[in-house]
Amino acid sequence: MKVLVVGSGGREHALAWKIKQSPKVRKLYCAPGNAGIAGEAECVPMAGDDVTSLVKFAKAKAVDLVVIGPEAPLTLGLTDLLEAEGILAFGCSRAAAELEGSKVFAKELMKKYHIPTAKFGIFEDPALAKDYIRDRKGQQVVKADGLAAGKGVIVCDSKGEAIRAIEQIMEQRAFGDAGKRVVIEKRMVGEEASFLAFTDGETVLPLASCQDHKAIHDDDKGPNTGGMGAYSPAPVVTRQLHDRIMKDVMVPAVKAMKAEGRLYQGVLYAGIMVTESGIEVLEFNARFGDPETQPLLFRMKSDIVDLLIACARADGSLASMKIEWYPDPAVCVVMASQGYPGHYDKGHEIHGLAEAAKLDNAYVFHAGTSVKDGKTVTSGGRVLGVTARGPDIPAAIEAAYAAVKTISWKGAYYRTDIGKKALKRCGCESK
Repeated sequence: MKVLVVGSGGREHALAWKIKQSPKVRKLYCAPGNAGIAGEAECVPMAGDDVTSLVKFAKAKAVDLVVIGPEAPLTLGLTDLLEAEGILAFGCSRAAAELEGSKVFAKELMKKYHIPTAKFGIFEDPALAKDYIRDRKGQQVVKADGLAAGKGVIVCDSKGEAIRAIEQIMEQRAFGDAGKRVVIEKRMVGEEASFLAFTDGETVLPLASCQDHKAIHDDDKGPNTGGMGAYSPAPVVTRQLHDRIMKDVMVPAVKAMKAEGRLYQGVLYAGIMVTESGIEVLEFNARFGDPETQPLLFRMKSDIVDLLIACARADGSLASMKIEWYPDPAVCVVMASQGYPGHYDKGHEIHGLAEAAKLDNAYVFHAGTSVKDGKTVTSGGRVLGVTARGPDIPAAIEAAYAAVKTISWKGAYYRTDIGKKALKRCGCESK
């Protein structure tokens, strides 16, 4: 079969890498791809949000399955357009993608269907939003309603910071029209986990547990990013907690979307805060997480194409499927451009990729890379997702950072504490 992956990040490289392994796939395209994806698929110079051109290409090439990576094409209705042409697509509909496209919609859905989440207020008037903050007790989180590439959430330590966040989002429009409305919610205290599941709108099939590291600096300091690293499994998600997340969050969310006339097919991502009193949903994403996809797919034994097709066809076959995993943990360390998530330079040559490729149980997934004059150069904020497996979490961390240390470019930056929380949970900090 012919498969087209849409997107250009580390998530899409991981998807292309895994899809290519399927014996069912004889031709793999990626639009637009990156320097690393070019080693897995034929890259097509077509923007991921150019939905009209993508549909034309898929039709012209008789593509059998389109796998949509980023959120933007989903919210623009790429799945709907493909299906109208009789082309199978993995990714939720435009109506279902509002679960990520609007934080207001997601919060109101959770409230209506009793899915655990923090108390919140919704505002279109910045003056009223500021008054709300002044009246609240405790710390607050300010979220732009729309899509902001993972950066539209500002965690505030004080009322002054929260008010400045309102000014940044609603008045200065730091995230454009995404900041027309904001959600202000009580800041939750605990440990975050990422929980993903495949669904055909009825069956909900969970993936392995995972944990992301959103802040730019070590010890979760600094502004949020799209993600600076991830690992799987996440020890914070015990079997008991896993079952509770499925029962109280994932299954109710899929049922709620069906009840709202927005059948949800694809992968559903829930950002979970594990608190002393229980679990609460931070956010929903309508696609695979990035960088969570890298360690997850590096651990997946099963043929992912079977799972993607089962979700897209919604023919009931997902109900009989199971996902096989390598028992070894996997860790992904994101290497970024200095200055990210703010301004950063592009075009720096990346050194050491060939050396990293020689390491056992490690793989370098590309995100913000391109080829210039025959050399691989930086072209984004998050540049690489260096991923490795090991027999235990300390070994996986060591393997990932060993690969990181072989790679360099001018202004390369990465966190040095990816997996630290897992070490605490497994009682192996001293190893």
